Amino acid sequence: MTSIDVQDLTKEYGTTRAVDALSFSVRPGKVTGFLGPNGAGKSTTMRLVLGLDRPTSGTARVGGRAYASLDDPLRHVGALLDAQAAHGSRTARNHLLALAVSNRISARRVDDVLAEAGLAAVAGRRIKTFSLGMRQRLGIAAALLGDPAVVMLDEPSNGLDPEGIIWIRELMRRLAQEGRTVLVSSHLMNETATFADHLVVLGRGRLLTDTPMPDFIEAHSHPRVRVRTTDPDRLRDLLLAKGYVLGDADDGRWTVEDARAEEIGAIAAAAGIPVLELADERASLEQAYLALTAAETEFAATAPAAAPSVQEA
Repeated sequence: MTSIDVQDLTKEYGTTRAVDALSFSVRPGKVTGFLGPNGAGKSTTMRLVLGLDRPTSGTARVGGRAYASLDDPLRHVGALLDAQAAHGSRTARNHLLALAVSNRISARRVDDVLAEAGLAAVAGRRIKTFSLGMRQRLGIAAALLGDPAVVMLDEPSNGLDPEGIIWIRELMRRLAQEGRTVLVSSHLMNETATFADHLVVLGRGRLLTDTPMPDFIEAHSHPRVRVRTTDPDRLRDLLLAKGYVLGDADDGRWTVEDARAEEIGAIAAAAGIPVLELADERASLEQAYLALTAAETEFAATAPAAAPSVQEA
């Protein structure tokens, strides 16, 4: 099994502990979202996994081995950490060719990933002429170059247009379906919700949660049901009599607190009340994430102070 295994990983920079006794595993066959506020230690952890920095203590392994010990590492691990790192004076194709030669990868594979990333038509252009989105696509192409079993992407949607966002979303899903290990760091909660199967969330260098995404959202959701019926007064009276708390009506719909759709549906059915709409309301990934990390955000904006009132003399 090819997985990413982090065990008791700690990284200190002077008096700052960027990663604090961190342990988690990223398994094949699913997309793992790697989340946390700015300064939580996500990028540092990814650098430690890739051997770009040395841990103060603990280990980070890919398939049971340190990244630095891998022969032809691009064949094992593909990573995008900084799309701006490519040399601007090289063409896109020459940039990938240099990576390919160093890892014994064929030139045909270079052309394949350029086409997959939508860059075949600009393969001969210098990278310094590329937009942010084009550089991002090139970085993803480089991550795919060795057809690796493990893919690590830091903010892969950054700079992409809507078509590019859909492309990278479908790409990550496909990689996971092929049995690869996919770790994706992102600040875009709504986007992460469309592709992640599992979540690893950090706060101030520590692990906050390591759980399937549906379980994470469920754990941070307040049970509530949205309902609409042809006989609202009758259903409302019935639910109030049973001790339910009802929210304000909105456009003919109202909510029932601390309830599940199946129980409200059963009550309505038993009373012969037609129901036009019935659904559980759960927190979004963004709401669940903010609930978990509210106390772990190192860099948080504050509301501007109200301007002093001007009093007439």
